[in-house]
Amino acid sequence: MATKNLSEYDINSVPSAENMKFGIVVSDWNHNITHNLLEGAYGTLVEHGAKKENIIVAHVPGSFELIFGSKQLAEAKDVDAVIALGCVVRGGTPHFEYVCQGTTYGIAKLNAKYGIPFIFGLLTTDDMQQAVDRSGGSLGNKGTEAAVTAIKMVNLKRNLLVD
Repeated sequence: MATKNLSEYDINSVPSAENMKFGIVVSDWNHNITHNLLEGAYGTLVEHGAKKENIIVAHVPGSFELIFGSKQLAEAKDVDAVIALGCVVRGGTPHFEYVCQGTTYGIAKLNAKYGIPFIFGLLTTDDMQQAVDRSGGSLGNKGTEAAVTAIKMVNLKRNLLVD
């Protein structure tokens, strides 16, 4: 188990996001967690130079709907990357496994199909305290990590296309 803030990073290792456009799709299920993830992602993008008008936020009901929401956002808007944010907390039924596996597969499939990165920002926790710890608590904010990843992946794509 993680024992330190995993969202700590060298700010100088992140390229400028000034000329990048991002989509963020956030699940409203477990909104007390997912809206913290959204705040972390949005704030990190702005901190690294993204213009607020170049960050499009879309809400979906649950984590499984992140797949469809991400696909629709990518097709409807001219974005460089899509960040999918959600939270699934283990319960007493197999629902947790189905939602986590399906969402993971769906986001991976979008990465393979489209020419932009889809960032997997889905918390999959055993209990609500683990979710709190990873959404701005003692272990950082997975939304921050997803935003840093999005910036770096857009930069990678752009650098690979330039000769």
